Amino acid sequence: MDREVAVEPASESTGGAERSSVLLVECADRAGLVHAITGVLLRHGANVVGNQEFVDPGARRFFMRTEFVGVSDPGSVEREARSLLPGDAIVRLIRPEPKRIVILATREHHCLADLLVRHSFGELNARIVGVASNHDVLAPFVARFGLPFEHVPTADLSREEHESRLAHWIDARKADYVVLAKYMRVLGPAFVARYPSRIVNIHHSFLPAFAGARPYQQAFARGVKVIGATAHFVTDALDAGPIIVQQVVPVDHTRSAEDLARAGRDVEQFALAQALRLVLEDRVFLCGNRTVIFD
Repeated sequence: MDREVAVEPASESTGGAERSSVLLVECADRAGLVHAITGVLLRHGANVVGNQEFVDPGARRFFMRTEFVGVSDPGSVEREARSLLPGDAIVRLIRPEPKRIVILATREHHCLADLLVRHSFGELNARIVGVASNHDVLAPFVARFGLPFEHVPTADLSREEHESRLAHWIDARKADYVVLAKYMRVLGPAFVARYPSRIVNIHHSFLPAFAGARPYQQAFARGVKVIGATAHFVTDALDAGPIIVQQVVPVDHTRSAEDLARAGRDVEQFALAQALRLVLEDRVFLCGNRTVIFD
């Protein structure tokens, strides 16, 4: 596994609070890892303000997220930590600054609307740099927020041609993540591979039990007792990527199919927003098709 590091230069504190750095470590498990890493931080005079670690016993993988302040050259912490860790270690040193995201939507507005409102009030650790859709019905709504909207129609285009145009638009915006806010198209393997572990999707949790058309009508017919939503990373396997967040709300026999759909929209909004918070704050590690989340 390749090592990677994204280090930004230290800057002056703002708003009276010292800016923190976050050290992310993943490697093969062995004795003494926590002691070694925290020893590095101590030698550099760091004040640890948050620390979490986890060992996956099946994969024998070690994960650690440490937030700290008080080091004038955070890059020196990364370099020394790397020198003490196993050769397969993935080490990243980051500053918790807003990521650049693009949102893909189709016709449904609820998840998109929730993210745009949160963005307007500074509740996302992100900068939304554009919204794209294969339909133009949401363009007037997006315009109210002063954000660029790109209509990438699918008529007379192969999937490859459509996704190539979409990828060109995304890349031009230097997006860190792609968010599928009820984007109702299956993405091809080449597109997914272009943004590995950088596409976040939301769907109702009835899949695969209630896959296909009218899932809430199917759920109503079965008399379900919970309505749920799942936010996950996108992989080639349809709706089977690593899960980030799952949320449910209880329902009962008095609810109509329309009530279930309304409850589903609400829980989808919440699950997607929660998942993005975790991803954008670098709190999510991948372990095979599972996630390790430090909340």
